[in-house]
Amino acid sequence: MSVGRPTRLFKIAGAAGAVAALLSGCMSTGAGSDGRYAAPIGNAPVTANPTPYSAALVCMADYARRYSLPSPRMAVGRIADYTGTVSADGGRQVTGGASLMAMTALAKAGARQVERYDTSVSEMELRYANNRLIGDEGAGGAEDIQYRRIIAGSVPGSDFYIVGGITEVNYNIRSGGFDVAGGQTTETPLSVAVAGKLFVMNIAIDLRLVQTTTLEVVDVVSYQKQIIGREVSAGVFDFLDGNVFDISAGEGALEPVQLAVRSLIERATVEFMANLYGAPGPEVCLQAGRDPLAGTVSITGGYYPAYPNTDTNNGQTRADPSRWNDSRDGDLRRSRY
Repeated sequence: MSVGRPTRLFKIAGAAGAVAALLSGCMSTGAGSDGRYAAPIGNAPVTANPTPYSAALVCMADYARRYSLPSPRMAVGRIADYTGTVSADGGRQVTGGASLMAMTALAKAGARQVERYDTSVSEMELRYANNRLIGDEGAGGAEDIQYRRIIAGSVPGSDFYIVGGITEVNYNIRSGGFDVAGGQTTETPLSVAVAGKLFVMNIAIDLRLVQTTTLEVVDVVSYQKQIIGREVSAGVFDFLDGNVFDISAGEGALEPVQLAVRSLIERATVEFMANLYGAPGPEVCLQAGRDPLAGTVSITGGYYPAYPNTDTNNGQTRADPSRWNDSRDGDLRRSRY
């Protein structure tokens, strides 16, 4: 026995060394001819980043073009994260780019936009032009350089702007799981363990649509979205001929938090634009011209019509969770987009 055990230990150590040598062969301390130590893994292509409400935004743009509905000039202000949540590694738990998501959503809806979020380049060029430091080619070509003139009224103003914030992150609305283990009581016991966990969290936003010239809040939307996560694992623990084997495997998934924020932004934007275009609701995207979701009372926040369209506006139906969702509203999927 005293001879066999060192032999087994030597074999195990040799096998571990061989695996380590194999792994180290994949890396090098010297850069290759392409200037890299190692090639990155993964080859997934760049794809579009839609949400279940992107189709409704595009449909809203088609509706406006079909009936020649002019879009007011829209701007986006600060849509900040007011939850104060921090992840385990010290970074933000919730995206700080909600304002950028809102600009993309407005573009999908066919809205005319003016930049108000980051005007640093325009302000610098304005200062340079004011000091006659910026020149543009005149009618005579490159030899005819004229300084850029500042013309009063050349910058169009906005009619409405969107502001607000991410106001809620609730981590453990409900959770549950199981953990089952069993084994033998012999000299070489075999143990098996299976575990699973499921939890639900949510995130919420509050957005305002403000008329720029009067600072009147003409529309308010408050939405929340629940997010689900899961973990499943299984393992085997055994002693075999004096050796210990511990084998386990698992799988986990969390619905993307930032994609949930984008979904909230796009759902709110489609409701804002439906109001501004005077659209009654999802039926503008239906072939048959009917809205199976009509009649739901809104509980999403205060509503004030931006235009005198109270009889046909979308204010009374926006609380339905299936409204505008391309995977939940069967009629919307038949729309032209």
